[in-house]
Amino acid sequence: MTDFTDEQRSRIIEMAWEDRTPFEAIERLFGLNESAVIKLMRAELKAGSFRLWRARVSGRKTKHLKLRNPEIDRAYCPTQYKR
Repeated sequence: MTDFTDEQRSRIIEMAWEDRTPFEAIERLFGLNESAVIKLMRAELKAGSFRLWRARVSGRKTKHLKLRNPEIDRAYCPTQYKR
């Protein structure tokens, strides 16, 4: 986990908080599987924030591609990133 720049760690945390970004997308981009993301989040977040995040993503269908509706083939809303 120390191999990432501050910017990359920040992006991983942002993606982990996003409801519609599956763990598989994080793994594809950064090589971290779900358990590695959990470890990173535990190390980077305050204890209370980590507990809130775990409660939020546990069992959430949109965080796992296998549980997601197959008609949804994108990780985020097309208008989410307006650059």
